[in-house]
Amino acid sequence: MQTENYMDEFKDSTKTSFSIRDIAWAIFVALGAVYGWLQYGSLMDEYEIGILIGTTIGLIALGKMWPSIQQLTLWVTGLTFIALWSYQAHGNVITANEQAFFLKFLVSSQSAIMWMSALFVLSTAAYFLALFNKSEFTAKTATTLVWSAVTFGLVGMMVRWRESYIINFDYGHIPVSSLYEVFILFVVLTGLMYLFYEQRYKTRALGGFVMLVISSAVAFLLWYTFDKQAHVIQPLVPALKSYWMKIHVPANFIGYGGFSIAAMIGLAYLLTNKALTKNPNSVFASKMPSLEVMDDLMYRTISLGFAFFTIATVLGAMWAAEAWGGYWSWDPKETWALIVWLNYAAWLHIRMSKGWRGAPMAWWALVGLLVTTFAFLGVNMFLSGLHSYGEL
Repeated sequence: MQTENYMDEFKDSTKTSFSIRDIAWAIFVALGAVYGWLQYGSLMDEYEIGILIGTTIGLIALGKMWPSIQQLTLWVTGLTFIALWSYQAHGNVITANEQAFFLKFLVSSQSAIMWMSALFVLSTAAYFLALFNKSEFTAKTATTLVWSAVTFGLVGMMVRWRESYIINFDYGHIPVSSLYEVFILFVVLTGLMYLFYEQRYKTRALGGFVMLVISSAVAFLLWYTFDKQAHVIQPLVPALKSYWMKIHVPANFIGYGGFSIAAMIGLAYLLTNKALTKNPNSVFASKMPSLEVMDDLMYRTISLGFAFFTIATVLGAMWAAEAWGGYWSWDPKETWALIVWLNYAAWLHIRMSKGWRGAPMAWWALVGLLVTTFAFLGVNMFLSGLHSYGEL
């Protein structure tokens, strides 16, 4: 089985032995955490220090399991420091955007996010071009474009974090607080998760399908930026000034990312299955991963998304108890989060207990994306409640 070969490679990459590179990576991350604590430790409470320690351990483990994350981190760190140095060199004010060339056109938060947006759209076109013209160079270019987009997205978020404090210290916050910021988080996390599966399963042919959902999010992000001026940094509402936000929101969007990837793999599965039904020697189907591999990937991405979405839901209930005095209030956002959770719990239950595979599960994954999209965005547009600070 093709899947078994890829999982053998995965097991080899997660052996407990540490290379010199892994040790150097662990030292680099640990030093970065110490630097962050020395610079900002006085502003952290015990929970935020715990988050810093947990993030450090998690990043070291992720870099050991997936070495590509090490290079990504180095690029993000280098570009972020260029931006922060540029602000400091120009009086540490936002008007430095108009004075420093690289800051204005490359690594200020808004510039980096615009680069991210353009690169994701270009990668979508490149993946489909590679799929139809069988160009290995074009396919590798598409993957490089996604890596570059993720890099600029992370740089944009890191620099925006600093910019929020430069504008007004009381405005300062981690950039996962507004609808604008979480859309950036969504496309970055989804892109990064896709790259992991592409590298692990050698399924570059699926790239264009996954990038479709990311490009759709980018289109919304650009509309939201230019029509609503959503990129302007605003002070947080009191309910969001909590350490819970730093763990609840990222966990939530890893879940959304997993569900989105599964839906687009489901779309690719249905198209491939239809092509094979019409013609067993279909050229399109020959370029795609096997139906078995796509079915397995749907399961794995939904399993990962469900695990993190479950964690996020529990964390959200604990946050609600602290902020509003109760773990659950049947607020529209909470109700739809429960609907999403039940939908994917049923998907996984049916697959594992009844052995369902193939087209029915692919259709279900696609419908699940519609449910998830309404929970993520539709509730903000059409319903109100305790989460009304997220309205468009």
